[in-house]
Amino acid sequence: MGRLVPAVTRALDILELFLDGDGTLSAPDITRRLGLPRTSVHELVSTLVARNYLVHVPEQPGRFRLGVRAYQLGSRYAEQLDLAAEGQRVAREVAETCGETVHIALLEGADVIYVAKVDSTHAVRMVSAAGRRLPAHCTAVGKMLLASLPEHALAERIPADGELTAMTEHSVTSPTELHTQLALIRDRGVAVEQRESNPDVSCVAAPVRDRSGRVVAALSVSVPMIRWSEERCAELAGLARKGADELSARLGHRGQP
Repeated sequence: MGRLVPAVTRALDILELFLDGDGTLSAPDITRRLGLPRTSVHELVSTLVARNYLVHVPEQPGRFRLGVRAYQLGSRYAEQLDLAAEGQRVAREVAETCGETVHIALLEGADVIYVAKVDSTHAVRMVSAAGRRLPAHCTAVGKMLLASLPEHALAERIPADGELTAMTEHSVTSPTELHTQLALIRDRGVAVEQRESNPDVSCVAAPVRDRSGRVVAALSVSVPMIRWSEERCAELAGLARKGADELSARLGHRGQP
């Protein structure tokens, strides 16, 4: 890596200040928060205004906010994002940490579709493939995604008077029982599924959010029952959360949901 250019670093530091608070700052605010000379701040802010990265706030003299150029850059970044590609990269990082199979899945109707997968390094592992579709209520990723839906959207997918298809003898088939599970998942922020889609596998999943905070996918870690325990579940839940948060950040999400 080449030498960092101090002036560019300071300009970027200024822009990043606008990510917090109400999105407006004055030159004295910037001077105080970054500890820079007033003259330097004035020159940097003037340059950013001239290039439309910052603009004056009309109703607040002396204050600035992000300009259209910053929006254009952010929009172009968002256009180039590929959830499957970014998910594959994050799934690989999580799998390298825990040695288990990691999936990224989306919700489509009452099913989940796996869009990314990295296999376990163990000889005994879950057999699956990206592109596979499964009933959402039988999987940890699916339950996590169902739990994120508003009530009306959930009711459209899981009618209260219907019966759910079972994939194994452990699958939940009652909508009432599923709703009870989803309420717990909302409180905990992670979903756990034990042998509901595969009699030999359990999974734990966490939500992936986009820049608006909306849940758009879920990341899961799948483990054969021979390596499953309450302690392992808790450990993998932490890794799933960390991986999901990393993917959320790559999609532009900031802070708490």
